[in-house]
Amino acid sequence: MEQFRNIGLVGRMGSVNVVETLRRLRKYLLDEGYQIVIEENTATMIPGHGLQVGTVKMMSEICDLVIVIGGDGSLLGAARELAKSDVPLLGVNRGRLGFLTDISPDDLESGVADVLAGKYKEERRFLLEVHVKRKGEPVGFGTCLNDIVLHPGKATRMIGFDLFIEGHFVYSQRSDGLIVSTPTGSTAYSLSAGGPLLHPKLDAMVLVPMFPHTLSSRPIVVDGNSEIKIVIDDSNEIYPQLSCDGQRDIAIAPGDVINIFKRPHKVRLIHPVSHNFYATCREKLGWASHWGGS
Repeated sequence: MEQFRNIGLVGRMGSVNVVETLRRLRKYLLDEGYQIVIEENTATMIPGHGLQVGTVKMMSEICDLVIVIGGDGSLLGAARELAKSDVPLLGVNRGRLGFLTDISPDDLESGVADVLAGKYKEERRFLLEVHVKRKGEPVGFGTCLNDIVLHPGKATRMIGFDLFIEGHFVYSQRSDGLIVSTPTGSTAYSLSAGGPLLHPKLDAMVLVPMFPHTLSSRPIVVDGNSEIKIVIDDSNEIYPQLSCDGQRDIAIAPGDVINIFKRPHKVRLIHPVSHNFYATCREKLGWASHWGGS
């Protein structure tokens, strides 16, 4: 197991609960003799912290571990930034569901102590990359850990598009859009749209139509190395949006070509030893834990 000495801290902005957890974590790490780098925006939430301040890019160069305090959205943002650097990420849940942020605030010190003592599991999750071209020229680029979503934006009309997988024509569709999700994202928006749960270890992607015009359109699970191409029909009267992890939008025009494929760098996620995907699903999704249970 790795020795973690230089610890980066990233917190979700605007939350009193995050501030309280940051203060506790700062005290614990300093008392234990660890070096701390706090992300520059996060640093503004705890004045007088006395810590080294840096960007997430700087953390990628000097930190052995980055701890994210917030919800899954906070961890997604850090993951996209840190994937190339191979710095592992640990999540403390101060959000809602928290599929990616494992450590409970109630178990903060003990949970972090176990990880720093080498008692943890590690997973590597792949990200997706998207390139948008207009008349052959690049006009947009993005990355995601959860999903890439083609959607109508503020418009209420359907989007017409052609779907290709590995160069093979799949179908022409009119719908509210399409979700292209990693296994990590299969517990997020994809699930809400009727997509299947994918175990995080699967090397696969799922494509989930959003309110398709034909009832025969169903989610498709494909190999994780597949290249997805979406061609927006020239006849569309709206200008759709393409979102990456729900945090960045790219404006799409009729005739645009969208290419989606796996990124070469994976993100490293650290979990407590007790972490179990199915137990997390039971807890977060309200699955019954025994006959007659809730």
